[in-house]
Amino acid sequence: MTVVARLFLIFFVSIGSSFAEESKINAKEILAKMVHAMGMLNYEGTVVLLRNGKLETMKYFHVVRQNREQERLLSLNSPLREVVRDGDLVSCRYNESPRVDYDHRPHERSFLINLPKNLDQLADFYNFALVGEENVAMLPAYIIDIQPKDDLRYARRIWVEKLNFLPLKIAVYDVSGSILEQVVFTEQHVKGWLPFVDTKTTKANHNTQRARLTGNEEAGLSQFVVTNQPSGFKEIYFAQKTMHNSQHSVEHLLMSDGLASVSVYMENKNPGMESGLRSVGAVNSYSRDIDNYQVTVMGEVPPLTVKLIAEGIGLKVNDIKH
Repeated sequence: MTVVARLFLIFFVSIGSSFAEESKINAKEILAKMVHAMGMLNYEGTVVLLRNGKLETMKYFHVVRQNREQERLLSLNSPLREVVRDGDLVSCRYNESPRVDYDHRPHERSFLINLPKNLDQLADFYNFALVGEENVAMLPAYIIDIQPKDDLRYARRIWVEKLNFLPLKIAVYDVSGSILEQVVFTEQHVKGWLPFVDTKTTKANHNTQRARLTGNEEAGLSQFVVTNQPSGFKEIYFAQKTMHNSQHSVEHLLMSDGLASVSVYMENKNPGMESGLRSVGAVNSYSRDIDNYQVTVMGEVPPLTVKLIAEGIGLKVNDIKH
């Protein structure tokens, strides 16, 4: 064997050994490190979003300091807008308008992807697998598949950067394996310090009554009950609020299995309201009439899921109005 061949063999064995040691880390460990990094690091970058068949490029910022966390998306193309998540308060401002819209989203922890700190709570409904490695934005990344164990949830693939364990790319797939939406960083940088922006929380919508739900606690303020709740989905948040630009009151119940979220909306029925299934990218909604109300179930889940939930919703006996 020549000297060159020996050197090549030594190099190949060394690389193989290194990969074998590195591959001992499993998918859950990588995702746990990612969840931790997403909440602890200051980082920024440029992201390309593929949603509803359209591409959009935005600047992304994540800032954390003294237990305060803020996320910001700044569009680079029309319509120019800025979306900020400051804790559980989300604000949206369009450049051509002085108005700022606010919404409370207590369950969402990131614009990129939501995962619980304890991934074991997803084990009954999803499989996790480390399926390879790939460069994204010129950074080496692990590729993690999250596969649902039923047809009521979507699959996801996440590319996790190997040094800081931040997500570089996230894809959502339908039940046939077709891509529904993607978020891809074209460049990403970890920073020692980034500034917070003023969200002017004093202007937040005060016409909202909210209640966090824990365990099997029932949304006592609601006029409806959910009977076809898919396994794993829990009722975690309820709100009664007035919609923007009107005095129209809507009840909102948020359910989640820890990864996928579904919203149930109930409002007074109006003549112009449509019923049935509607799909926009990864988001599906199903509406139906119940007496003098319309119920709409919406979420980033398959059509079967929103229809199943909607068809199982009924009015509470004491709240039925004729």
